[in-house]
Amino acid sequence: MAKKESINPGQWVAAYADYLYAFALKRLQDPELCKDLVQDTFVSAIHNLQNYKSSSSEKTWLTAILKNKITDIFRRKASETPLHWLLSGEDNTHAFFEENGHWKDKHAPRIWETEEADPLENEELKEILERCMEKLPPLWAVVVSMKYLDEEKSDHICKELSLSPSNYWVIIHRAKLSLRACLEKNWLKG
Repeated sequence: MAKKESINPGQWVAAYADYLYAFALKRLQDPELCKDLVQDTFVSAIHNLQNYKSSSSEKTWLTAILKNKITDIFRRKASETPLHWLLSGEDNTHAFFEENGHWKDKHAPRIWETEEADPLENEELKEILERCMEKLPPLWAVVVSMKYLDEEKSDHICKELSLSPSNYWVIIHRAKLSLRACLEKNWLKG
């Protein structure tokens, strides 16, 4: 109980606002929305101080609140996106992927040569990836964010977004194709 008494909401903005904002921005790419979510996180935390468990740090607790708010936005975006496009039109993903979802050799992405040991340390690549993510249909961006940024399990994403497993995998495959094409066009010039 002593840990609960040491909580100091007056210090949260100085201590955690930048971290929470960066966390949200990485997932949503909407600066104004992210600012609002961080404020909402602090307000929710103040209203729910009695739910704070001393087994986690304030930062972890605030991040969990923010993550729930982001998931609510993902759910809302997913419910606003019609799924009929998944079933209509020609599905050309079979040309790029094996049955197990892995790339076919002749369509596999090229090796990206960068001077950095980790290509994701390349600021230009980060910016281009963010722009490519913004070009995805909202539902695709939500699914990709949950899968690869939040590292959520596939079954959890399906449950949260009310997707069937087959719709989920179609979205993942089409999003991979779109992101790959966008990255190769805008980053791997030449």
